[in-house]
Amino acid sequence: MMASRRKLKLKCLDGVTMEVEEMVALEWLTIKQSREDNNDDSEVVIPISITSEILLKVIEYSKKHLETTSNSDHQNADSNLKAWDAEFVNVDVNTLYHLIMAANYLNIPCLLDLTCRRVADMITGKKVEEVRKTFNIISDYTPEEEEEMRQQCPWGFE
Repeated sequence: MMASRRKLKLKCLDGVTMEVEEMVALEWLTIKQSREDNNDDSEVVIPISITSEILLKVIEYSKKHLETTSNSDHQNADSNLKAWDAEFVNVDVNTLYHLIMAANYLNIPCLLDLTCRRVADMITGKKVEEVRKTFNIISDYTPEEEEEMRQQCPWGFE
């Protein structure tokens, strides 16, 4: 795969305009569609609903995956990438949430799957109270409503 030197300009929510290698940005289906809609005009600054901090993480993820797919040692690359992915999503809950939102917004299915799998791993085997604490979820049920839920769905509180 040839390295692209063209850059796309993306304007983040926090006002920062970043240049991203075209080859990397076109892996994101939302940006790819935007480029097609704008007749491949490289001078257009594309506004995105992501902060620059999260965009940097998305770029890091995308570059790593592009490099790995162009690697010829496929079996070794796959195991290395799985380990890298596990470390990549080992972040605080707030960052994980914003990565999920970015993956969804930019339409990056593999990043969305990875981040959602991390959330699933974080809640597997935990009690309701533990999940609430992990994700800072405040129950909006009254004590009576919660008790009724415990009666109707005891399996959900085990």
